[in-house]
Amino acid sequence: MKLCDMTIHELAALLRAGEVTSTEITESVFDRIDQVEESVGAYVTTARDQAFEQAAAADKRLLQARKRGSLSDISPLMGIPLALKDNICTRGIRTTCASKMLADFVPPYDATVARRLGDLGAVIVGKTNMDEFAMGSSTENSAFHVTRNPWDFERVPGGSSGGSAAAVAAGEAIGALGTDTGGSVRQPASFCGLVGLKPTYARVSRYGVVAFSSSLDQVGPITRDVWDCAIMLRAIAGRDERDATSSPEPVPDYCGSLKETDRDFTIGVPSEFMHSGLDSGIRELIDNAVRALEDAGARIVEVSLPHSDYAIAVYYLIATAEASSNLARMDGIRYGFRAEDAHGVQAVIRQSRSEGFGPEVKRRIMLGTHALSSKHYDEYYLKALKARTLILGDVKEVLEKCDCIISPTSPTVAFRIGEKLDDPVALYLMDVYTTIANLSGMPAVSVPCGTLKGLPVGAQLIGRAFDEGTLFRIAHVLEQACGESVKRPPLEAMKGGRDR
Repeated sequence: MKLCDMTIHELAALLRAGEVTSTEITESVFDRIDQVEESVGAYVTTARDQAFEQAAAADKRLLQARKRGSLSDISPLMGIPLALKDNICTRGIRTTCASKMLADFVPPYDATVARRLGDLGAVIVGKTNMDEFAMGSSTENSAFHVTRNPWDFERVPGGSSGGSAAAVAAGEAIGALGTDTGGSVRQPASFCGLVGLKPTYARVSRYGVVAFSSSLDQVGPITRDVWDCAIMLRAIAGRDERDATSSPEPVPDYCGSLKETDRDFTIGVPSEFMHSGLDSGIRELIDNAVRALEDAGARIVEVSLPHSDYAIAVYYLIATAEASSNLARMDGIRYGFRAEDAHGVQAVIRQSRSEGFGPEVKRRIMLGTHALSSKHYDEYYLKALKARTLILGDVKEVLEKCDCIISPTSPTVAFRIGEKLDDPVALYLMDVYTTIANLSGMPAVSVPCGTLKGLPVGAQLIGRAFDEGTLFRIAHVLEQACGESVKRPPLEAMKGGRDR
């Protein structure tokens, strides 16, 4: 196995033992990028020179720690090549949100999550492709290029964090960060055979992350296994004075919780989620996952989320309304792309936004602006907020008697590129199982549970607020029972290039 195909914890052990160097791992990752990136299209920007500088610095710190006998003070992320979604600000590396509006934006500061990874000695490989401003479920809405699923280049990797998932699946990064507003970490993880976590809202700072929907957005890791996911969450979680919404809740040792052997879990299966619209093959795999958890000692109970049918409508009202507000600053005058041939303030604003934003972003801005208008505020946005409270109540009630809720992550496997572009509603319905976790603020993780027609399928686990430790333990049990059936994408399929 090549270094670029190993997990964070495997490489961390080799680095501590002095058997490999960060520079060697980084060379392996960039060799893979050179081999497959033309086919996959995972990145908007790579930072090769900076990455090798960071790798050299990590090697020096590791050598000094071995000489002092202080390796216990070294983070498992020291010297590990990671990728960041391109809406996470990085000092000196452009942050585009995959949009013409920010095509040349180079931030003068790091997002808190980027700074925390850097402080721990992680190597930042580059910035990954995404749906423009994180609005999409396929990474087809990027202003630059379409990202392809390493399992099948004719299919999408999911979205909006599709570039991050594709990079990890293809060995172009060892782990990655994405953002999740309605499923944008979990769905790509499911499509690419990876583990993807949306932490509890406020568990991770959003400072320096370009906002889509401020009450829903959360940064989360995409990794090759649950252990790596726990490592990355521990690194980025915690209170940040620069984000007033971040929580002071203590950050536990998530990897330590994985070592616990107690499997006396209660797992809730929502009757509303196993409906006729779910692919029968995926339902069978989720049923198998439930049986595997039961065989491992968990108690399975049927539960109900009676207001879950409203989740998609509520999500797309709240998310678009907040997007309309957050993107108002990008007007060609104060911020963002400016149209060259426009004259007068109104013309500059109108033309800059018309040319700078893509079709999906404009669609969502218009939906959100309509919902917030004085004529429709009570009819749409206020009702959506009230329905969100009901959904939160449903989830809390279930989690009072269950340790987590299990469901599919997505109603289908990865679909073909272009298959749903002409039907926005069909794309929106891809979030049918994932939006509830964002609306309620609860943590949720997607874990591989098998393959269907050669493509990965993920099971979603939704847990209690700030109890990611229990969620990881259940996810680890599920991974051990089912995850081995999900192999890496075949490398022979990633040789040569493909026009994008």
